[in-house]
Amino acid sequence: MEEFDRRLSVYYDEMKWLYMELYDNDTRAFDYYVSMLRDYEGARSRELKAWDRKRVKNEGWYKDNKRFGMLAYVDCFGGTLSGVRSHIDYIKELSVNYLHLMPLLKSPEGRSDGGYAVSDFRSVDEKLGTMKDLSLISKDCHREGISVCLDFVMNHTSEDHEWAVRAKRGEKEYQDRYFFYDNWDIPHELEKTMPEVFPTTAPGNFSWCAEASKVVMTTFYPYQWDLNYRNPVVFNDMTANMLFLCNQGVDILRLDATPYIWKTPGTSCRNLPQVHSLVRLMRIACEIVCPGTLLLGEIVMEPKEVVPYFGTVEHPECHLLYNVTTMASTWHTVATKDVRLLENQLSKVFMLPKDYVFLNYLRCHDDIGWGLDYPFLEQFGIKEVPHKRFLNDYFRGLFFGSSSRGELYNDDPRIGDARLCGTTASLCGIEAGQELYDASGDRSLLSRGIALDIMLHAFLLTLSGIPVLYSGDEIGQLNDCSYRDDPLKRDDSRYIHRGRLDWESCERRKRRDTREGMLFSAIQRLEKLRGSHEVFANKADTFIIPLSTGENDHSVLGIGRYYKGEKLLAFFNFSGDQRTVYTGESERFSVIVSSKEFLCEKNVDTSPSPENEEVLPDRFVMDGYGFCWYGWRTKENAAE
Repeated sequence: MEEFDRRLSVYYDEMKWLYMELYDNDTRAFDYYVSMLRDYEGARSRELKAWDRKRVKNEGWYKDNKRFGMLAYVDCFGGTLSGVRSHIDYIKELSVNYLHLMPLLKSPEGRSDGGYAVSDFRSVDEKLGTMKDLSLISKDCHREGISVCLDFVMNHTSEDHEWAVRAKRGEKEYQDRYFFYDNWDIPHELEKTMPEVFPTTAPGNFSWCAEASKVVMTTFYPYQWDLNYRNPVVFNDMTANMLFLCNQGVDILRLDATPYIWKTPGTSCRNLPQVHSLVRLMRIACEIVCPGTLLLGEIVMEPKEVVPYFGTVEHPECHLLYNVTTMASTWHTVATKDVRLLENQLSKVFMLPKDYVFLNYLRCHDDIGWGLDYPFLEQFGIKEVPHKRFLNDYFRGLFFGSSSRGELYNDDPRIGDARLCGTTASLCGIEAGQELYDASGDRSLLSRGIALDIMLHAFLLTLSGIPVLYSGDEIGQLNDCSYRDDPLKRDDSRYIHRGRLDWESCERRKRRDTREGMLFSAIQRLEKLRGSHEVFANKADTFIIPLSTGENDHSVLGIGRYYKGEKLLAFFNFSGDQRTVYTGESERFSVIVSSKEFLCEKNVDTSPSPENEEVLPDRFVMDGYGFCWYGWRTKENAAE
């Protein structure tokens, strides 16, 4: 216990101060909390403690240029946890060393919101395997240097959770773990300031519990009951659940719906100061019990609400946060062919401290919400409601010139708002292009979609932070419309991009004349290049490169990076047409990689080639949806 006592002594005073402030100096609850931490540290295996020590020695291990992630549903990727284990070689083939397994804990079928209504935090859904299987896959991954990420649904439980079942029976101790009300008076008052999460599919923030004859808070869906973190028993027990998962080998925890976990009447019940205290306490718990663990915050809010979840240098909270705004701004740029919003948004990200690490992604399991910087867009005459309508029309293929194939989610005609669903490939036009090719042999539209897809992944891999693929994107997986035939899924269009990974399609990755082969080899090559150049590390200086491509044209994005004597210039053409780019650059650079390398339909050697071809990139021509990475090093750096 020497390590535990040493780490406890470092954080004890701060931990006690935060805990007592939240829980009205409840010494008994705090003493229990400390003893619980001691128990979980004692139960941690030798292997996991060795994993912790290795990471503590290199505390910035996740900030380098070698992290590459993939997120996947267990049932879609491998059927079961054992099935996922059998495909670890495929994961390694892509250089993935961060594996996010989507919700896999026990939850009721048909009332789970994709696994986010947990009925038992200590049991795996029996269709996917067992807790032992989770521990085994973690061991296998750790042997290969792969970190395992799991969702920790902290805001609510399923109505089938033991606590909720006992609350329904009228046991006050368990009703106090939720928000129960004898009538609708207080809920109606709370509704005045609480926004709705799903106004069309699950309106309101409260539901009637017939068994208890009371009203219960259900911010997300009626079967997801909000936990009352004002009760220290809830915080103690949920922290214990979190540490239990860590002791199974989970070393990255995605804190789901983080902003919602503290409720105060008269507020929006989101992003309140107490939330940050709770997250800081959870960070401290991990630092004491399992210091190799990372916390990933899921904060799908406007940028000013996101960054505070990193905490401060002295009192950090989350290690990682999603770069939600960049994702949405990227798809806006695909539709508008105008990079100015993306430049503005990236400029703000580039100014943040380099210790802040974002997870960057093109697509994930969820929808795309158009939470853009509309005050910035207004200077170009763009209004929020009409623009959201344009974006949704564009990505459904309803706008002239668009070959995208997406679907709406949670359409709310009252406020002119809707979210968007679809795989990366289908949104890029690959689905429409494949249909045309299959019907007529015309490959032009398919090639155009593949070019856009590869360019977007090159952009993703240029950003600081950890790039994460959504499983299937590496082979250009298309929309799965079969969800419409499933009565448990057909009302949730997000399942259109949650289809099973087609392993026959994965086999075609080995053929360079297929879309699967072109995309897989491109992403594989780009990631290997990224991992071999330190200029992609999080500590690099990053900046927007001012460009000229012609009057009233803003279709090309330029990003610069500099680190340890190495400089990178990266350019991305968001137009489907050729562009001449003027940079004013006066230094000579080597061509590291460009889109031309990937857009041939034959088997080629995709191993990295010597970077000897030097050019002066002051003026050059880019193909439609093309990209290029130029690299420059000092002589001292090159010699290394």
